[in-house]
Amino acid sequence: MCHPQATGGAAEPVRGAVPATASEPASPALPGAAALPEAVHERDALLAEAVRRVLGSTGAYGAMVYLRSRDRRSLVLQTIAGVPLSIMSPFRRVAAAGPLPVAVCFRTGRSVTLSDPEETMRRFPQLAVGLPYDFVSACVPVGHGGERFGVLSVQWPASEDGVPAEEGGRLVAVASELGAGLAELTAAGHSVEPGGDAAVVELPSPSVPTTRVGLFDWDVATGELAADAQFREIFGFAPGQFDGTVDCLTGRIAPGDVPEFRAAARTALERGEVLAARVRVLGPGGRPYPVELWARVPGAISDGRTHLVGAVLDARTLTAAAAAVERLREGVFSLDPDGLISYVNRAAEPLLRANREDLVGHLPWEVLPWLADPFYENRCRAALLSQQPTAFLAARPSDGWLAFSLFPDPHGVTGRVIAADSPPGAAEPPPAAGPGPGPGPAPGPGAGPGAGPGPAGTGGVGSTHHLLQLASALTEAVTVCDVCRAVAEEILPAFGGQQLAIYAVREQRLHLVSQTGYPAGFLDAFEGTPLDARIPGAETLSTGTPIFFESVGELAAAYPGLALDEMGAWAFLPLIASGRQVGSCILGFDRAHPFTVEERGLLTGLGGFIAQALERARLYDAEFALARGLQQGLLPHRLPQVPGLRTAARYLPGTQGMEIGGDWYDAIVTGADLTLVIGDVEGHSVAAAAAMGQLRSAVRAFATGGEPPDRVLARTNRLLLDLDPGLLASCCLVRLTPADGTVRIGRAGHLPPVLRHPDGRAEALYVPGGALLGVDDRAAYPVSELRLRPGSLLVLYTDGLVEDPALAIDQGVDRLRAALAQGRPGEELEELAERLVREVGSTGRVDDVALLLTGFEGGA
Repeated sequence: MCHPQATGGAAEPVRGAVPATASEPASPALPGAAALPEAVHERDALLAEAVRRVLGSTGAYGAMVYLRSRDRRSLVLQTIAGVPLSIMSPFRRVAAAGPLPVAVCFRTGRSVTLSDPEETMRRFPQLAVGLPYDFVSACVPVGHGGERFGVLSVQWPASEDGVPAEEGGRLVAVASELGAGLAELTAAGHSVEPGGDAAVVELPSPSVPTTRVGLFDWDVATGELAADAQFREIFGFAPGQFDGTVDCLTGRIAPGDVPEFRAAARTALERGEVLAARVRVLGPGGRPYPVELWARVPGAISDGRTHLVGAVLDARTLTAAAAAVERLREGVFSLDPDGLISYVNRAAEPLLRANREDLVGHLPWEVLPWLADPFYENRCRAALLSQQPTAFLAARPSDGWLAFSLFPDPHGVTGRVIAADSPPGAAEPPPAAGPGPGPGPAPGPGAGPGAGPGPAGTGGVGSTHHLLQLASALTEAVTVCDVCRAVAEEILPAFGGQQLAIYAVREQRLHLVSQTGYPAGFLDAFEGTPLDARIPGAETLSTGTPIFFESVGELAAAYPGLALDEMGAWAFLPLIASGRQVGSCILGFDRAHPFTVEERGLLTGLGGFIAQALERARLYDAEFALARGLQQGLLPHRLPQVPGLRTAARYLPGTQGMEIGGDWYDAIVTGADLTLVIGDVEGHSVAAAAAMGQLRSAVRAFATGGEPPDRVLARTNRLLLDLDPGLLASCCLVRLTPADGTVRIGRAGHLPPVLRHPDGRAEALYVPGGALLGVDDRAAYPVSELRLRPGSLLVLYTDGLVEDPALAIDQGVDRLRAALAQGRPGEELEELAERLVREVGSTGRVDDVALLLTGFEGGA
């Protein structure tokens, strides 16, 4: 028996996600601002109708709508149905530039479908970290006419079939209609950006027999009783049988209950109302069944009226069901979608060692501290997110183990609890802390996974999401710039901040490393601040304690005369790694912001992550700058000028990874010819760069000595084998004669050159080649010859330019060919090189890129 996350209160038809102080700031006044509340109502109605339509037509159990924030930096959860809001609270705000499916869908404008948990782990590991449960999902962009407003996200239980193909069309249709509705509101001058708390749309109750209610109006003085059709049906009257008198009615009441019925009427007349008087109605064959009567006197009692108006309730089916559950000898309980206990049967009380009155309306661990462990919370989250039953064992203090089974649906959880044997190898349950359900440390969950103490009242599994999310992002951050970007993309959206500044310590002074959202020039006055200065950014570091200001008044009172911008609240975090002062981090909010205990704890923990990552990145930047400088020194500083030929080159380091690569290019004048070389040593390391330098020198020496291309490659191959660096290399060597355009091409495992003809056609030259360098000392490297026409363009490149995880390498080469064929008239070679890198290269490339372009203008 557990709770997804202890953040919600009792269930309401529409309930908030977080305190209003942390919600999306209200949009500025727009034309028609007086009608804004109605526009907000219309927006929320559109969102609610969209999620209801999705859940009613697709077989999904959960749906959410995210809307873009005012600054377009975040996507904010605005409407949710079928998934507990408490579970999704860590994802209430998603960075628009982040790696989650919702963000990718919004940025690209394309749907994102995850058909199984393995695909989720492979494509979106950060989502799997935050929600490690079995479900499948789809995200569809919500927009209209080129304007993108947000994302519709839908969840299904995991299955072998994944997301049914036909559901995609339904989701797109709903998202399109929602986008059109939001566009209409925007066209009328209303903001559709998120504001206020997220709205929870309640789903229709499960199809079960419901309570019937009949209405009546009884004139006690005359005995006349007017009743509706439902009232007559409850009392078993066929059409025409009821004559409209109370005497006729009492004929249907069990004789022993008639006195109680009349006494209830007198009580109602005396007191003004009567609640839940129970009588038995004679059913078919004379078998009685219970009904409840509720009545009141209309108007003031002093009026002397003799009328009673009220209702009769027929709850036979539900009463029988409750009685059946109460007769069970095993414990049965239910949790609402927010994890609050809504029902406990009689048999559960001795098992849980608590009275049902003390349990109902509370989170389980509030009254059962031995369940206050993140493991149990995680089991409940797993049941609700996967919509699959789950079970676990829990150690009840002092006297045994209990087996819990959870059976979820979108409306909550039905649970069963029974006594169980101790699992093999488990320790004895800890002694009880004392009588009653008072607070105390929670024991671990015994033999189950996730064992270990968990403090009650903390944020639990969900509260650690932001720590995990930032930690995951920082593991991929390499440079100081990467670290700062990851912090801005994760912290600002997660906490609703608008400004972020990161300072680093150099020579006992603070120097700005990165800033987001500050007015131009505002931070200049703080550059080079000494660590002993009396400003919060320095004092938080010197004391090692975070400083929080929830309003402008608090900051102004603590630091009179300090220059302020337009922000309304601040968090100053010390960045300390292994006891060393690394810097400070400042987070600003555009309005007053009360920091909860949980927020303060999370931000303090995040400061430690940032400090470690920043220190690591600083050391890397220094080492990498040296290594990159050595590598750049091995590449040509300029290309030779040869009459009749034009050349241009580009070298781009990989955007990921912590080591340098082995790509190189060269252009060597060999008599009347120009020898073009491009190569790539495998790996990304100093050894690869060193091998690259040796190979470049060898090729240059052999080519300058007049060796033909096949001999140059063969001798370079043997040299690499003699050096035995344990590395392989690819190479393409082209000898071009400007006088007549003759080209001789030799390849050693390298990708084919691409040739653009004077008429604009482009083709990849898949000429014969030999093995990679460093494989076989007897390898031969055939040479192919062709003749260029004036206006031709030859392109040599390394695989970093055309590699893409989503494409086969041949498709990448074809993409280069197509980009080359789309050349514009008069396009300079330098412009073309920039365009090819931009259009063909992947922004997330890991590998280095070398590119060498040579244009043939005609005989010299």
